[in-house]
Amino acid sequence: MSVALTVTDFKAGYDTDLPIVQGVSFTVERGEAVTVLGPNGAGKSTLIKAIAGQVACLGGAVYLGDEDITGVPSHVLARRGLGFVPQTENIFTQLTIRENLQIAAELVPAAERVRQIDKMFEMFTDLKERPNTLAGALSGGQRQMLAAARALLTDPPVLMLDEPSAGLSPKLVGQVFETLRRIHATGVTLILVEQNVRAALDLTHRALVLVDGELAHDGPTEPLKDGKALGALFLGQRAKGAAA
Repeated sequence: MSVALTVTDFKAGYDTDLPIVQGVSFTVERGEAVTVLGPNGAGKSTLIKAIAGQVACLGGAVYLGDEDITGVPSHVLARRGLGFVPQTENIFTQLTIRENLQIAAELVPAAERVRQIDKMFEMFTDLKERPNTLAGALSGGQRQMLAAARALLTDPPVLMLDEPSAGLSPKLVGQVFETLRRIHATGVTLILVEQNVRAALDLTHRALVLVDGELAHDGPTEPLKDGKALGALFLGQRAKGAAA
């Protein structure tokens, strides 16, 4: 397998003197599904927002394949192959489903736009059934599907999502994770921050656990399905064999 994303000694945050993410390093192979876990305030969302160019990088480097993308803005990264779905404000609620996709398709060569939009409708059949519905009228799960479709329009090899199940009912959480499972089956590398630990561990192969902005664990998800092991990590006890 080839490397999809490399993060090296990465520091990020909102204040140059007080980095939230403190020297994190890891790699993600192409085709992997990786979840980022940790207690509240650990720096999970800050980490992927900074990788996505939405929070300042204060040190270290990020590579998408062999390309240095450290500090590159999100709209540029979308063209280079890194899709990102933020937790909030990820769709235009006053526009229809089709209009949301058409705006995202502006990043695609003109000759391919219709084909890419049709491809998203085939992948997300709930959206295909109501293309002229205002996005603001969609359920929480459907909104997340639309946000994912927008990010996937450029055929990114890597898709990152920040709390895709936040605020959803258990039924809608199931729908969102089934959608993510189908996306991953197409070969897209997935990286997600998620508070629904059980659903995230069932979807992904590998987990990164952040505690106080540092990497406390980098390894397979299976051992973490033992609640005691995960609880120990959340309390700051580094797992045996975890990355330093």
